[in-house]
Amino acid sequence: MATTRFAETTWKGDLTSGSGTIDYVSSGSFTRMPVTWASRTGDHNGRTSPEELIAAAHASCFSMAFASRLAKNGTPAARLDIKAVVTFDKGDAGWKIARSELTVRGDVPGIDAATFAELAEDAKENCPVSQALKGNVELAVSATLV
Repeated sequence: MATTRFAETTWKGDLTSGSGTIDYVSSGSFTRMPVTWASRTGDHNGRTSPEELIAAAHASCFSMAFASRLAKNGTPAARLDIKAVVTFDKGDAGWKIARSELTVRGDVPGIDAATFAELAEDAKENCPVSQALKGNVELAVSATLV
């Protein structure tokens, strides 16, 4: 069973002095989020960027994949705190999303640090957002048991 989601955006002007908005998303959970090239390549100044949205998607996807693996291991998480940092960088070929680094701190009773790290690595490699990024973006995960 396939599921689709959508986002609608508007852009006015050229790349460097123009601006846009993410007008609507299919869930209705957020609307009217401003975006500019300057907020993408420098200080955000209260505006979002595609990279910030990819970071949110990666962190939430990874959290679900990791929670699933922990539960299947018989060690469900009491709590997982995940941060995704997405790097947008200019190289010789131009701008690109270069890296997505996940950091997870977990309160998981009954698991050892090695198994926690192994399951985190598996979730990083196999969550659907990682699969979409793989081959184009460097992926990394750092897992700490608390």
